[in-house]
Amino acid sequence: MIPIERKAMKSIYPPDIVSKFDEIRENFTFLTLEVSGQVQATFDLLNEPGERIFSHICSRDDYIDNLKSTIENACFSRIHGKDSLATKEINTIRSIHIICVNLERIADFCVNVARQLEYLSSSTFIHRFDYRSMIQEIQRNISRIIPAFDERSLSAALEICRSEFILDTLYKTEFDRIMNDLDSGKSSRDLVTTLFVFRYLERIGDSLLNIGEALLFVVLGEKIKIHQFEALQQTLSASGYDGTLSEIDFKSIWGSRSGCRISLVAQKNQSPDKSQGIFKEGNPEKIKKEKASLEQWETVYPGLTPRIFGYHEGRNTASLLVEFLSGCTLDEVVLAASEDIIQNAMFLMEDVMIDIWEHTLTRNPVPVTYIQQLMSRMQDSQRLHPELQRCGKRIGTVEIPSTQELIRKCAEVETRIQAPFTVLCHGDFNVNNLVYDHISQRIRYIDVYRSHHDDYVMDAAVFLVSNFRLPVFDSVLRDRLNAVIYAFLNRVKQFASDHGDMTFHARMGLALSRNFYTSIRFEHHHDFAGEMALRSYYLMEKIIHHPHADWNTFSFSEDILFY
Repeated sequence: MIPIERKAMKSIYPPDIVSKFDEIRENFTFLTLEVSGQVQATFDLLNEPGERIFSHICSRDDYIDNLKSTIENACFSRIHGKDSLATKEINTIRSIHIICVNLERIADFCVNVARQLEYLSSSTFIHRFDYRSMIQEIQRNISRIIPAFDERSLSAALEICRSEFILDTLYKTEFDRIMNDLDSGKSSRDLVTTLFVFRYLERIGDSLLNIGEALLFVVLGEKIKIHQFEALQQTLSASGYDGTLSEIDFKSIWGSRSGCRISLVAQKNQSPDKSQGIFKEGNPEKIKKEKASLEQWETVYPGLTPRIFGYHEGRNTASLLVEFLSGCTLDEVVLAASEDIIQNAMFLMEDVMIDIWEHTLTRNPVPVTYIQQLMSRMQDSQRLHPELQRCGKRIGTVEIPSTQELIRKCAEVETRIQAPFTVLCHGDFNVNNLVYDHISQRIRYIDVYRSHHDDYVMDAAVFLVSNFRLPVFDSVLRDRLNAVIYAFLNRVKQFASDHGDMTFHARMGLALSRNFYTSIRFEHHHDFAGEMALRSYYLMEKIIHHPHADWNTFSFSEDILFY
């Protein structure tokens, strides 16, 4: 067994803060030692099975469970107690809790291994396979936990994380050997039992990974997974940064619905405007698309989007480091700035948008797919607000179609309408994806991974509804949003008129109905979600009742855009 050296906690907190950890810290050490002992006992049992060792493993499991519960109660009591805790202290307590939960899980796996051995026809059968390397790897990394915690050792935390990969590799080797032996048809019962033993040892690697990532949380002050950490290292290296991560501040700033991690990365002791960047890591397809879109925008409209500092592709992930843009998103401007600044920001944004549309316009008619997009997001909207689904009704001679019927009929109508030309669209033209820098008098685009050539009405409708759906109900602020919507819509209508776009209103009706309806999947406020659903129904009803041969005369009440 690899011994664990117990050390005094380093003074990273003032003395009065350190004292608050005494009980939690002491039990944390005891639990780590107990689990290490369980792993050693499991090793001894595999080498030389016996009732005494088996009984010891089972009896110590209850003590470990109780010790974990004691630590858990103490952690929650500290966090939810009367004393105000610093963020660093809260992070430390959270990390201890995560580590202890996973230590207790490792102990459970040890018991599971011990109980499997009674199914072997011969206690020496398992000696054919290399369980020793796996247990030694487990012991080695459990012995790192307390030193890594006390010393805030980044390298030790990473070693514990990477043990999961080593255990997976060792498991795969023995798995393949067992599968080959099973093909012979001999000793099937013993082979299946042995496979279960190795599977439990492999699962200990998952718990060690969780422990390592909890230690990274202690060291960095941010929750980060090992693959995200490695992606950050590789991306910083690709950007030309040759320092260490100890010189980097790393802070999560957004939670993305796409599953990407978005964080602010800054070099310590540097002026923010020179050292900050946005780090994105996640789905490789989306990250690759964003990189390609940023490169495309830099060619079409230099300086509009953030510069790329670094890019890295992993096996199942990709990461991107881009310029952090100074300024405020446009929704922040509209809700917080003075009227003259709002008007200036909107004037700049509309000018840039129209300029892009003019210079990327291609006279190629394209079909519209707004209702198709709505249909692809139906389940999410129904899941959150099933009560907003409308059933079909008949009142006298008046038929009120159901939600499904409305959408089906609009989908048929959509096939008869085309956009007369395309432009380079942002693809997600939400008000919070536009950044206004008042000092430099610039508008910038962010989150451009959906950019492509399409109907300009798509971006326009997204912008309009993204303003409407802001959950702001103060009358003064709502008037501001309504003014922004009114001015923007008029500018877009002027562009349509200037380019002879005769089906603009019909396509806008389809696009708005799509955006109103799909927006309810993000809105928990029932009444507000209902307002958006009703607006979508109104537009769809106008569309299905309009003469299909004359879309040039289609219109709808623009009041639906104001709340």
